[in-house]
Amino acid sequence: AAKIQTASDILLVGNVGEEGAGDLRGMKYLFQKGPYKDKIKMFISLDPFGRGNDITTGGIGSKRYRVTFKGPGGHSYGSFGLVSPAFAMGNAIVKLSRLQPPSRPKTTFNVGVVGGGTAVNAIPFESWMEVDIRSESKDALNKTVESFLKLVNEAAEEENKARSTAQGKIEVDVRPIGDRPFGEIAIDAPIVQTASAVIRSFGMNPTYSWSSTDSNIPMSMGIPAITLE
Repeated sequence: AAKIQTASDILLVGNVGEEGAGDLRGMKYLFQKGPYKDKIKMFISLDPFGRGNDITTGGIGSKRYRVTFKGPGGHSYGSFGLVSPAFAMGNAIVKLSRLQPPSRPKTTFNVGVVGGGTAVNAIPFESWMEVDIRSESKDALNKTVESFLKLVNEAAEEENKARSTAQGKIEVDVRPIGDRPFGEIAIDAPIVQTASAVIRSFGMNPTYSWSSTDSNIPMSMGIPAITLE
């Protein structure tokens, strides 16, 4: 209606897999595999989370794992005293809860999903948990992951020492289920300044933040990108 002619084409995209175990698969396909690979010059993600004045200029990196503790299992009464994957996992969760990550750069962890076992009167053959670790710093993230991997193995070793291994030991399987890359764009970049001007035109003051969004992928590839919330 305003008869504005853009310098480049505008591509409107609805994608999947941003949250949870999706691991940004929609964005990874768009930028790394799909028909528009190597064609996108800049990117804006719209996220209906905030008031509309926040601009995400930094992509928080994260690593996610499914950790499975395996053991011989057995009847809760007849096999009482054997090592238990449930106890090993519980010990690992307690150890993780006591980990002290740095407050700056902000680094976090979470046990989001747990499972395992077959019956209330059976020692589990396996117990598992899914863990999310995030940070504004790649070094801080890697150090926290290193501490996390160390403590889950410690938990298994402690369970093997605490109870009988006559039918087998507790073993740990750590499988990556998510890896979100880091990224950042300067606040004085044209795309950020344009978005800031638009926000001001609506009578709001822009704020700038770090978050984990679809913009992580283009940011990590050096493509100018922001998320508006």
